[in-house]
Order: sequence, then structure tokens, then C-alpha cells
Amino acid sequence: MFAKDIYNSTNDNNEFSKDELKFLRLLAEKSPTIQAASSEIINLEAILSLPKGTEHFLTDIHGEYETFSHVLRNASGVVRHKIDEVFGKILSKKEKMQMATLIYYPEEKLEHVLRQKSDPEDWYSITLRRLVEVARAAAEKYTRSKVRKALPPDFAYIIDELLNEAHSKKKEDYYDGIIRTIIEIDRAREFIIAISNFIQRLLIDRLHIIGDIYDRGPYPEKVMDTLMAHHSVDIQWGNHDILWMGAAAGIPVCVAAVIRITARYDNLDTLEDAYGINMLPFATFTMNTYNKDNCKPFIPKGVKSDTGKQNIKLLSQIQKAAAIIETKLEGALVSRHPEFEMDHRRVLEKINWNNGSIEIDGKTHKLLDSHLPTIDKDNVYALNKEEQEAIDRLCFSFQNSEKLQRHIKFLYANGSMFLTHNSNLLFHGCIPLKKDGSFQELNIQGNLLKGKELCHTFDLIARKAFVGHKEKTKAKPFADYMWYLWSGPNSPLFGKQKMATFERYFIADKTTHKEERNSYYNYRDNEKIIELILEEFGLNPKKSHIINGHVPVKVAKGESPIKANGKLFVIDGGMSKPYQKVTGIAGYTLIYNSYSLAISEHAPFKSRQSAIEEEIDIVSVHSMIEHARNRINVGDTDVGVHIKQQIADLKKLLVAYRKGIIKMKG
Repeated sequence: MFAKDIYNSTNDNNEFSKDELKFLRLLAEKSPTIQAASSEIINLEAILSLPKGTEHFLTDIHGEYETFSHVLRNASGVVRHKIDEVFGKILSKKEKMQMATLIYYPEEKLEHVLRQKSDPEDWYSITLRRLVEVARAAAEKYTRSKVRKALPPDFAYIIDELLNEAHSKKKEDYYDGIIRTIIEIDRAREFIIAISNFIQRLLIDRLHIIGDIYDRGPYPEKVMDTLMAHHSVDIQWGNHDILWMGAAAGIPVCVAAVIRITARYDNLDTLEDAYGINMLPFATFTMNTYNKDNCKPFIPKGVKSDTGKQNIKLLSQIQKAAAIIETKLEGALVSRHPEFEMDHRRVLEKINWNNGSIEIDGKTHKLLDSHLPTIDKDNVYALNKEEQEAIDRLCFSFQNSEKLQRHIKFLYANGSMFLTHNSNLLFHGCIPLKKDGSFQELNIQGNLLKGKELCHTFDLIARKAFVGHKEKTKAKPFADYMWYLWSGPNSPLFGKQKMATFERYFIADKTTHKEERNSYYNYRDNEKIIELILEEFGLNPKKSHIINGHVPVKVAKGESPIKANGKLFVIDGGMSKPYQKVTGIAGYTLIYNSYSLAISEHAPFKSRQSAIEEEIDIVSVHSMIEHARNRINVGDTDVGVHIKQQIADLKKLLVAYRKGIIKMKG
């Protein structure tokens, strides 16, 4: 009988495959005993019952750093909501707003407040206690371990003690003593800054940026620095982002487009001062080539008040030179890729050089600018020697900008073409559709791809293009696809029949400027089509949503950001100032917490200074979209799925320990 028991126990190894045993032995390194594995299971089971963290969704920032920074700091109203939750009617509206502004901008607000107080000790004492109350409320949905990891190092122990206050007379004296000492040793200012930043961090668990960080606005580099410092962020690339990613790889057509757009919006400071791109050789080339040209169609938009006439002329010349190089490179690229079906973008060969006209869609138009000295009429898409040298130098400068490379590598590391997260599908532009609502196929190197497979393949291509082009491998086809992602008709990031850049510069007839959208945009209110897209990406269509940007919602004309009976949200409402005349607002953001999914509509942001001194916030309308019947816990999220798998693995490890299949250590 004893021998039989021994045989059965050795045969227990058959419960696990070789791969499972290999994995369990690795898991045993972290949980070397039954007690350690059991404790971890208990801890993970407890985490599953905690409320899910708050997610914050933003899109189409377009370099508008001040607005972006404020929306991030106020968490689209979450900070104010938490203050209301803690203090209710105890504090006045003015007191609550002062506290909110202090949390948004602790350094600047402190300076503003303290200038008005000769003896700030009482104010410090009250403010410190109030901030601790808000911090305690913000921390209650997290484990102590997670909260401790978020604590500012200089005050970690003190804040941890204050957050976990016990309600007893002796403890109250202890905590009063801590606060009194902070003030007495002149550390109140630093403590307020630290705990305010801590509150901001706790109130948003994860930040989603749904594309278009770059172009138009003046400070995309500051936006990128802020994102790199954020504790948890993902990015779904926009077509303007992919353009800069291509430029950072040194792809000439992408570099030309970046230069053109940057000059168009009077933002050369971004290139020169922020990223150290040497513009002098290109500026010299443009002045020599277009010295007597007024470049009237190329006068920049949104010119800064301190930009002189001479600089406006230079910006116009740079813009024109870049536009011509870009158009040439596009025509050559389209010729290399007949599968793109974009022959309509080979525009230069359609020019009648005798009378300065061009034929577009069967109709003849007079060119607004026919002074095109660098175009060889017999070889219209070839760069001349000076253009080639100029663009080559710029490509080298883009590839060797340390800060730009750091930012773009962050975009690759934390970004993707799309993301499925907690029953939401996030992408910037569209999922290309045919007119009948079925998925549009695209020929990529001989393979017809559509839907999720198309997006996934483009994701891989974007990564290969960056690595390959920088390392001078055979990356030309991948590099060309970066341009297609920027402006191709079936690009999920663009999704329009054409990018009418040439027409807007050279043709007065505005009917030629129209950019016909992909059929996706005609189906955004069709619940069945949206459900098909969600199914394509592996999501439950009855419980899931699509969240995207790219095309601004024209609120002024009555358009709603909520479509397909609440299945799709378009949250580009015009954070970029050039769009605000069309949209009538300054952007949408989305908040998804353990109770609800809500959309915030923002009024134009006045200034950082007015926010600090006048306590003017910018959340104007907060609309509830969905309210959960039962509070959503971590166990209901994607993180919960991973935790449940960890628990299952640990339970297998317990079985292996108890049967002696794996030996405990210690």
C-alpha cells in the first residue's frame, strides 16, 4: 500500500506540462513558500474588490500646451468634484475654487496668495489640513502599497502618517503636532506643493492621448515633456504625429511637410529653439531662390504679434520652398506605388506651362502662383541640386536632434495605431470602410488587408520604418508608407480622399479644396456598423465604445460628440486655436471612473495667469453619458483579468508545493 502511494505521488507531475512546471519554478522565485504564495493571493483578491481607477481621455492637442496643461491639472473637473465631495457645504464656492487652483498650480498660487498675507501661519494651518483631507479621499480607492509608490520622496513618511490618521484624541494631538512643526520649520510651502502634485497624480490613474500632439500650436515639445513625466500614459498616434515620426527617421517627404506646416503657423521656434534643428542653410536657399517673390499664397497663418514684416516674408519663402519639395517628393513616391491608387496627387505634370494653368478633375484653373523656378518642365518631380542639398541637411539635423529623438522614441514606446482598454476601442481617425459599410481593403506589399489586421500591419510598418531608415537598411517601402499614413485615402490616421495642400495654395476655386472623407464618417451614427467594428477588434459590442478624434465636432452648427446611440464618442472639439472659430468650443475630454462615463466640454482657455489670479477654470459643461448600476471594480477591468490569471497561477503553485512537485525555499 505504501509503495502504491509513493507511485501515485510521483505521478502527480503529470498534472502539469513541462512548460507549466518551468513557469511555476520561475514563479516560485517570487513566492518561495506556501505562506508567501497565500499572502499574495489574499492581496490580489482584495485588489479585485477595489474601485477601478479614473481614466482621462484627451485628443488633438496640436501643441496648445497651456490649454493641455490646465486640462491635465484640473483633470477635466475631477479635482473640483473631489473637493465638493469632501467639503460639501462646509466651504464656500470661493474657498473651494481657491483650493482647486492651489492644487492645479501650487507654486504660482502660493506666491500669489502669500503676497497678500503678512502673517500666513493661520492660512498655512487651515490649508494644510484641508489638503490632507482631499488627499485622503483621493487615496481611498487604492492599496497602501500603490499610494506609497506615488508619495513624493521628500515628504513620503509624513504624508503617509497623515493619510492614515486614527480617530483618537492622542492621535489628533500627534497629527496637529506634525502640521505645526511643518509650519514652524518653514517647510509649509514645499509641503503644499508636494501634496498638491500627489493629489493630481492620484485622481487620474491612466491618461489616454488619442493622437495629434504635434503641429499648429507653438509648444508640442512642452506637451511631450509633460507626457514623459506622467505616471501612466498611452498614445494612439495621429497623422500629425506620424508625420513627425517620419521626419525624425530622416524621411525627406515627411521633413518637407513638417517644415512647411511649421512655417505656415509661425512656429519655427519649435524647430530651432526646442529641437535644435539648423534652419539657416534652408533659409539661405529659400532667400536665394525666391528673393524677389512675394509668395502671397504662402503668407503664414496666426502670425505672432512680434513677428516683423521681414520675418513674415522669410516664413512665406520657407513655406513655398518646402511645399514645392514636398509636392515633388509626393509625385515621385506615388509613381513608385501604383497600389496606392493616388495618381491624382501627381499634380505637377498637369500644369500647362504656356499659360500658367492646371487641370484638376477635368476642369482648368489658373494658378495663383506660377513662379516655380526650381521645377524642370521635362522632369517635374526631380529635385534640383540646391533643393537636394537643402533637404539632405534638414534630414541629417532631424535625425541628430537629441531631444526630438527622445520624444519620438517615447511615442513609439508608449504609442500604437489603436488600443483596446476596458471595453473601449481607441484610435485617432477611422477604420476605413467602403460605401456599403463593409471594411475597405488595402494592398500592402501584395496582401489585401482590412480592419484590425490593416491597423496592426500599419503599426508594425511604422516601427520598421523608424528603425530601418535610421540604420540605413532596406527601409524605403516602409518609409513611403509613413507618408501614406500621413495623407493616404485609406490610412486609418487620415481617412480622406486627398490632402488638398497643393490646391489650397495654388487654386482659388474652393471646390478643389474639399477633402472627401472615408465612408466611416458617414456611418458614425449607425449603431450596427459601429458594433461590427467593435466585434472586429474583439470587443463586446453591447458593452463597448469607440473613442476617437481627428475631425473636429462642429458644436456651433449643432453637431454632437456622442454618436451611434452612445457607442461612439468624437472628442476633438478644437483644443487647437485655429479650429475654434469652426467648433465654437475649445475641446472635449472624457472621464471614465468607477461610477460613470462622462464627457466634458471646454470653453476657450484665457491664460495660465488668469487661472491663477482670477481662479477661472475652463470646464463649462459636464455631461453624464453612462452611469453604472453597480460600482465598477478592478475585477471588472483589463487589469482585473490579469490579476485573476495571476491568482490562478499562484493557486497552481500552491498545489505544486503541497504535493512536493516543487520544493519550497527556506
